[in-house]
Amino acid sequence: MESKLNVAVVFGGKSGEHEVSLMSATNVINAMDKSKYNIHTIGITKLGKWMLYKGPVERLQDGSWEQEASSLNSQELVELLLGSMLQDPAEKGKIDAIFPVLHGPNGEDGTIQGFFEMLNIPYVGCGVIGSALGMDKAISKQLFIDAGLNVAGYVLTYKHEIKDNLPGVIAAIEGKFPYPVFVKPVNMGSSVGITKAHDRDELEKGLLEAVKYDRKILVEEFIKGSEIECAVLGNNYPEASGAGEIIPSKEFYDYEAKYFDDGKSTLIIPARLTEEEEKSIKEAAVKAYRALDCCGMSRVDFFLDRSTGKVYINEINTIPGFTKISMYPKLWETAGLSYSKLIDRLIELALERHAETR
Repeated sequence: MESKLNVAVVFGGKSGEHEVSLMSATNVINAMDKSKYNIHTIGITKLGKWMLYKGPVERLQDGSWEQEASSLNSQELVELLLGSMLQDPAEKGKIDAIFPVLHGPNGEDGTIQGFFEMLNIPYVGCGVIGSALGMDKAISKQLFIDAGLNVAGYVLTYKHEIKDNLPGVIAAIEGKFPYPVFVKPVNMGSSVGITKAHDRDELEKGLLEAVKYDRKILVEEFIKGSEIECAVLGNNYPEASGAGEIIPSKEFYDYEAKYFDDGKSTLIIPARLTEEEEKSIKEAAVKAYRALDCCGMSRVDFFLDRSTGKVYINEINTIPGFTKISMYPKLWETAGLSYSKLIDRLIELALERHAETR
């Protein structure tokens, strides 16, 4: 009988998507095959404190896990990950793989991936470069353009420009796009800080909201179309799932509509696409994945203008949501890969990539 793998699930984080991470981690842990893995849960609080948690998974979502967890200083954390703190004789040895279930800055942007690289431990998901590029919506857009993909028109501005000359920033945006427009922090996910502006007053409010989350701000033209998402899985030979479609409960698929609308938003799997449209989206998803040097997994989001059939890539998410309503695991489940088997495959890909790069 093969010995179990020691897998550390890292969750929480300092980003505005902390609560989403708690939901995702709960589902990942519940789906993991306990006959294959010894699961070690490591949480990061909103203040950035690392903690070892050994309690029930049910306490993750409401944040009460912190009351039972023990703090880890930097030396203890490294010792845990490298093996000397695993006291159970059945679990002796270093952590074999890390599953980061972290969304947004300090978890999905390459920073923590660099830490895992320094420790020489395999980890699920994209590497440092792919993670950093996927998080930066402005740089990734340019790489998508270079790869021949369609992107919506955009203006990139900065916090200091908005602070110093807000009327000038607004005038530049109005000179390029008609209303409505979308305002986005460059380095956030889960639609945190994103607003849709229908007029000058809403644009001003949206810009001031976005700078709470980032120093780089994107303002994008509005594409009237269906919201389509596609899951990609793999390292050197990535594969795309079928596509899913989102019918948001609100005007657009914002943070509340994604996670806290009691199921009012609708996910349509498979998406309402022609065979040719589905093929085009799957090809574009893999092309985007390769353009950013992604590996392991990513969810690629598109807009489909049904009047013209034109596909626009919106963004790529290198640690997609794993909540009970998240598109990524649902798409693979529809393709025949169960949640549990998806977790197995992601860990296998982490081990394969680590072995190849080493």
